[in-house]
Amino acid sequence: GAGVDNVDVAAATRMGILVTVVPGANTRSVVEHALTLILSLMKQIPLMDREIRRDNFAIRFKNLPRDLNGKTLGLVGLGRIGSELARICRQAFDMRILACDPYVAPETMAAVKGWVEFCSMEKLFREADVISLHIPFSPETQKMIGARQLGWMKPDAFLVKTSRGGVIDEGALFQCLKERKIAGAGLDVFAREPLPEDHPFKGLDNVILTPHTAALTRECVMRVAVEAAQATLDVFQGRKPDGVVNPEVLTQPGWQGFSGV
Repeated sequence: GAGVDNVDVAAATRMGILVTVVPGANTRSVVEHALTLILSLMKQIPLMDREIRRDNFAIRFKNLPRDLNGKTLGLVGLGRIGSELARICRQAFDMRILACDPYVAPETMAAVKGWVEFCSMEKLFREADVISLHIPFSPETQKMIGARQLGWMKPDAFLVKTSRGGVIDEGALFQCLKERKIAGAGLDVFAREPLPEDHPFKGLDNVILTPHTAALTRECVMRVAVEAAQATLDVFQGRKPDGVVNPEVLTQPGWQGFSGV
């Protein structure tokens, strides 16, 4: 996959084991999933489905769905997935794009110059109609989004998370959703997976839950498998594969003579 949350990279490095990921293999699949969550929230699809099954066809007259066109999208993280979601939302829905990413690559910043506004976290959370999180999990990002940041959000705004579960304080998000301080959330990843049977998110009607499945499309799992196999072949054939996580391994004695360094 694209993350190393379940790999002890430090131990692998000590043992001289090269760790690689497959960057970009899941980009479009995750973008499509994030966009699906955004549209489902804006159009109130889960609510509409529940009500029509209860024979409440009159729900249509409450005018609860909203247009995505012209709204403001806030992106926390503008890597491959965040920048592609930004492009689609800008081109397809004429959305205003706000972004917060202190580590954004210079080439990415140059590519989005003029139509992505980089701003502070506070400005993004206060002004966005939809906030989508696209940041990796690390000690620096653990519970990066908490009660303070959620408290900045507009009461009719939505939060979408398809990156890693631990980047948000789930207790704070639960309280925020329970008290209707924001309109809702779409969550594909969680701090603990699978969700415990008694997880409080399951009792909320303003959150869409999916089982960390954004990158598990039929096509994406094939791409990931092929690219992972290619990385192995690259090493056997003396080439440095893409997506090396611990390149310092290549300087160790066991890798002397490796032509891909």
